[in-house]
Amino acid sequence: MAALIVAAGRGLRAGGDLPKQYRALAGRPVLAQALTPFLADAAIDHVMVVIGPGDNARYAHAVADLPTGKLLSPAQGGATRQDSVRLGLQALAATGFDGIVLVHDAARPFVTAALMRRTVDALQSEIAAIPALPVTDTIKRLGSDGRVAETPPRDTLVSVQTPQGFHFKALLAAHEAAVAAGLSGFTDDAALMEWAGHPVKTFPGDPANVKLTHPQDFDRSQGAPLHVRVATGYDVHAFGDGDHVWLGGTRIAHDRGVVAHSDGDVALHALTDALLGALTEGDIGTHFPPSDPQWKDAASAQFLAFAAERVRQRGGRIDFLDLTIVCEAPKIGPHREAIRAAIAAAAAIRIDQVAIKATTSERMGFTGRGEGLAALATATIRLPEPE
Repeated sequence: MAALIVAAGRGLRAGGDLPKQYRALAGRPVLAQALTPFLADAAIDHVMVVIGPGDNARYAHAVADLPTGKLLSPAQGGATRQDSVRLGLQALAATGFDGIVLVHDAARPFVTAALMRRTVDALQSEIAAIPALPVTDTIKRLGSDGRVAETPPRDTLVSVQTPQGFHFKALLAAHEAAVAAGLSGFTDDAALMEWAGHPVKTFPGDPANVKLTHPQDFDRSQGAPLHVRVATGYDVHAFGDGDHVWLGGTRIAHDRGVVAHSDGDVALHALTDALLGALTEGDIGTHFPPSDPQWKDAASAQFLAFAAERVRQRGGRIDFLDLTIVCEAPKIGPHREAIRAAIAAAAAIRIDQVAIKATTSERMGFTGRGEGLAALATATIRLPEPE
C-alpha cells in the first residue's frame, strides 16, 4: 500500500507568503501534519509527496522532523492537480509499486487513522472508494446569466474528501487514458475514474477533515484554546521463558521473556495508560481487557496508537511523552534511539517529543533481583476544555 500526498499547488486563496501546505499551523507545517498519520500507519509501505517546481527546500524543511523510513523521494508535479497526480503515479510505478494507493491532499492536515482505515476497508471489495459527507446546505445550479437554473434534491448530494483509495494500476491507466484523450480539469481522482467507467464506492467521511482554502480557515483551525493536562502511567511484567523482550515497540534479545497476555511491552503499556489518564478515559485494561482473546500476543504499538488517536479525535494534541524503564537487564542504552523512533511512529508525533531514560533499582526489589522489569511514563497533552 502506498500514499500519494499532493502538495504541488500554490494555494493562493489561503493568503500568506508561502503555499498553504508549507505554512505553519499550531507550530508545525501543514504538510508535516498531513503526512504524519500516513507515516505512522503500519499498513502503508511507501509515502510519496508530489511537490511544485522550486519547492525542494520548503519540502525538506517541512519533513525534517518526520520519520523517513517509508518516505520516498518527492515527485515533481505539473500545472494542474490532475497533472500532479499522474506524475506522482508514474513516479510510483517507476519504483515497481503495484497495489493500493491512497491519494490525499496536503491541505487536509486533520486526517485521522480511523478515516484511513475506512478507506482501506472499502477497497476490500471495490476498485475505487472515497469518503463522503451529506450536504447540509441547499445547493443551486446557476445558468450562464447568473440566475438559478436548478435546485437538485439535497438528499442525492454529498461532498467528498481525501484520502481517496484506488487500485493502483486502474487509476494510473485512467490518468494516462485521459491525457491521451486530451482531457483535463478533473478536480479529483474519483471523477476521472468515473469517466473511465469504474464504479466509485462512498463511505462516511470525517467532518473534522477540512481542507484549508481561505485565510480564515487557518484562524478557525487553531480551534478553541487548548489546556494542558499531565498524567502518568505505570506497568510491570515478570520475566518468564523466552529469548527476547519488547520495549517501546522494539524487539530486544534477552535470556528471558515476559509473562503477559499481549507482547508484554511495559514501556508502551505505561505510555498508553498515561495518555488515557490525561483523557480521563480509563486505562489500558478498560479498552483492551486481558480476558479478551483477540489481544493474545498483540503488538502493543496498536494500544499506544489508539490512545494517541483518541487525543486527536477530541481536538487535542500530544506535546511530550516521557518514559523511564527500570530493569537490571537488558541494557536500554544501545536501543534508545530505535525505541524513541518506534514510539514516535506509533503515537504519530515527532521523535523530539519523546524522551527515554533507563535506570536500575540498585539490586533492590523485584527489578533488582532480576524478577521482572517496570516502566513509568508521563504524558503531556493539550485538550479543548468542555464548555
